[in-house]
Amino acid sequence: MRSTHITKPQEVQRKWFVIDADGQNLGRISSQIAHILRGKHKPTFSPSVDTGDYVIVINAEKVAVTGRKLDQKTYVRHSGHIGRRKETKMKDMLAKKPEFILWHSVKGMLPKNNLGREMFKKFHVYAGSEHKHQAQQPEVLKLDI
Repeated sequence: MRSTHITKPQEVQRKWFVIDADGQNLGRISSQIAHILRGKHKPTFSPSVDTGDYVIVINAEKVAVTGRKLDQKTYVRHSGHIGRRKETKMKDMLAKKPEFILWHSVKGMLPKNNLGREMFKKFHVYAGSEHKHQAQQPEVLKLDI
């Protein structure tokens, strides 16, 4: 008789990874990051338990996009009041807040529930090459893209 293994939250072993986004394609790196945050790369993956690892992304300002996305893609926000819709092009967002582009992309690939919000808390993005998580001794992760 076979039994299904369900990972318990206290059994989860978490690692810290550093990913360099310099020259990486935005969509491909985002899907790999979401995969790691979700924990699908582990043999102990359970859909109802957060088994993912911590991910630190550096050089977010150097992420690559293909086609004419820099000029055509817009990020929209709304205050809730009439006429208060704001649109920002990807090119402007990359100049002002380069972390937001990667943050927004990865967040859209995670589950839209409490578990997804908990997974997203393990994601850290930095525009430059420095980060403040040296004490965790993160491993450098080369993505297979």
